[in-house]
Formats: sequence, structure tokens, C-alpha cells
Amino acid sequence: MVAGLFVGYALLSQYSASSANPHARTLGAVLSIGPVLLIGLLMMWLWSWRAAALIGALLSAALLYLTWPFIESHYAWSDLAQQCGIYGLVALFFARSLFGSRVPVCAQLAHQMYGALTPDEIAYMRRATLAWAIFYCLLATAILVLFFVAPLRVWSVFANFVTWGLMVLAGFLDHALRRMVLPRHREGGILTLIRRALAT
Repeated sequence: MVAGLFVGYALLSQYSASSANPHARTLGAVLSIGPVLLIGLLMMWLWSWRAAALIGALLSAALLYLTWPFIESHYAWSDLAQQCGIYGLVALFFARSLFGSRVPVCAQLAHQMYGALTPDEIAYMRRATLAWAIFYCLLATAILVLFFVAPLRVWSVFANFVTWGLMVLAGFLDHALRRMVLPRHREGGILTLIRRALAT
């Protein structure tokens, strides 16, 4: 169901970016700010007083009403900020774990999947974490550059579809290299990690 929502969102976003239909711009604006607005309101509802959440919802509705023509005309900039922001934050998430006394993200995942790691494996996981940080940083940069040098429909194809293909390809490459570095771990892996998470 979650995968279906992502695919549906990507298809509708691509339609709004490439269609000449005047209603496509409205759809694009709704898709651009809708998820962010819903997440923000949900967080306010869960983490603050109900009255504050209701006031926030009313203020958001009033602000949308006043600024909707501008949002509708410039929704692509909101898409750009979201796409670059998401991948930039993921890159920062990986990179941040490499500094200080923190444990690299890949080492944390490998420890949960396989248990204690050898020094060579820990060193590999550090390099893998750095590689993922660079990958997501390059992905965010490519999205930013392509936004200014390519038509919006081409940028939308890259941001909504090509990026997922690149992430899957990078995941397969990482898995293949990890199988070479961690050949002794026949039991465990991502399925074991999922089972453990569901069991807790």
C-alpha cells in the first residue's frame, strides 16, 4: 500500500509537470504542499495542545487562501526544495555518523543484522557510510542542477523515477560488495532485521 502511494504520487507529479492542462498546475501545487502541510499539522496535533493544533490549521488555511495564486504559479520551487532537502538530510544523516565518537550508520545496521563485527568489517562499514553520504549528496546536487538546465518535465522524470532507480542500483552494488566483505554471515541479513523489528 505504501509503495502504491509513492508510485501514485510520482505519476501524478509527473503528469502535473508535463501536461498542458490548466488544471495540472493546480494538481502540482496540491501535491507539492499537501504532504508537508499534512505532516506539519499531524505533528502539531500529536505534540502540542489540541487548541494550538486547531489554531495552526486555521492559520494555515487562511495563509493558503491568501497566497494560493503565488503557490500555484511557483509550486515547482517547492518541489525542488523538498527533493533537495530530503536527499540532503539523508546525506547529512550518513555523514554526521562519521564524526566524533558516533558509530557509522552502516556499522549500526550491520551490527543489528549480523552481531559483533570484526575490525576489518567495521573499517569497511565506515567506508560504506562515507560512500552513501557522497551518493546522496551527488543526488541532491544533480536534482538542483537539472532543475535549472532542463525542462520541468525532464527534471520531474529524474526526481520522481530515475533517483529511485539509482538508489536501487546503489543498493545492489553495496549488497554485492558487502557479501564479499562479510561472507561468514550466512544467517542474518535484512530479513532477519525486519523479523526482529516486527517481533519487538
